[in-house]
Amino acid sequence: MINIISKLKKEWFLVGMVVAIALAAISADVGKSGGLIHLDKITGIGVAIVFFLHGLGLSPSAIKAGISNWRMHIYIQLATFVAYPLLWVIFGDVFLNYMPAALAFGFCYLFVLPSTISSSVAMTSVGKGNVPGAIFNASLSSILGIFITPLLIQAFMGFEGVELDLMASIISISKLLLLPMILGQLARPLLLKFAQKHKSVVSKVDKYVILLIVYNAFCDSVANGIWSTFTIEMLITSIVICIVVLLCMVHLIQWGARRSKFERADEVAVVFCATKKTLAAGIPMATVIFGSNPDLGMILLPIMLYHPIQIFYCAILASRYAAQSEQVNPASNN
Repeated sequence: MINIISKLKKEWFLVGMVVAIALAAISADVGKSGGLIHLDKITGIGVAIVFFLHGLGLSPSAIKAGISNWRMHIYIQLATFVAYPLLWVIFGDVFLNYMPAALAFGFCYLFVLPSTISSSVAMTSVGKGNVPGAIFNASLSSILGIFITPLLIQAFMGFEGVELDLMASIISISKLLLLPMILGQLARPLLLKFAQKHKSVVSKVDKYVILLIVYNAFCDSVANGIWSTFTIEMLITSIVICIVVLLCMVHLIQWGARRSKFERADEVAVVFCATKKTLAAGIPMATVIFGSNPDLGMILLPIMLYHPIQIFYCAILASRYAAQSEQVNPASNN
């Protein structure tokens, strides 16, 4: 029993997502947009705070150190914004034919999202990879995603009944994510020591905000009754698809990195930056791109499923890379 409680505490974020969804099922009127507590406005402020903190923690010197490896940068960004979107080009009609349109669009949205920052860098560090390169590429991916993700959504979904004002979406996402990040960089000399002193709290802020956004999104979808046609078989199918996509892309990108003769440290950064999809930026971006769409909860389901799966599998992979590093060069790891 004690072991179970300890495990639940360690995985509190994943438990929190399940709790948020369960609460939405019984209290939709409380958490829905424009509801009792106006949670949509609260989460907007929370997202701005999260990306201000991302900007605050971003080291300019580490980014500069990773800039010169252009082959790695091109490989990672092409994998993120070309290879993954090609999955929709190839299989999009299959998704649309065999699942609800909102869920199919959710997989399309998953495929066009940028990489994560924190977990990509963390996994690269655990795997003894090129950390400066990972910081640069994960940050670059997040910034490029502000422009590329809405563009790809328009290209793939704009002709399927999804109304999207592309320029308005880019401007809104820039205000929501990019502007706070820039302000965080500018405030770095003043607030960095304070943030480092309270690192244990700061590192959890993004997760708290994500839980609130998940609760808000699912309250909206429950209030609008979109889950009435969703079956347990469809949930299992979605999980299987996420697992298959992750495994195929991880090993395809890893194979390509070795064929491209990247050094081992660069390969580690490539694998973790090119295969991750961001939940932290993906959920707030979706609220801008899809607005008050009552199907938002179902659209977000694939990234919510993919996120814990990618964390779990990449943690295993990072441990394997670390073990390989110790075997190759044990002296440097003591």
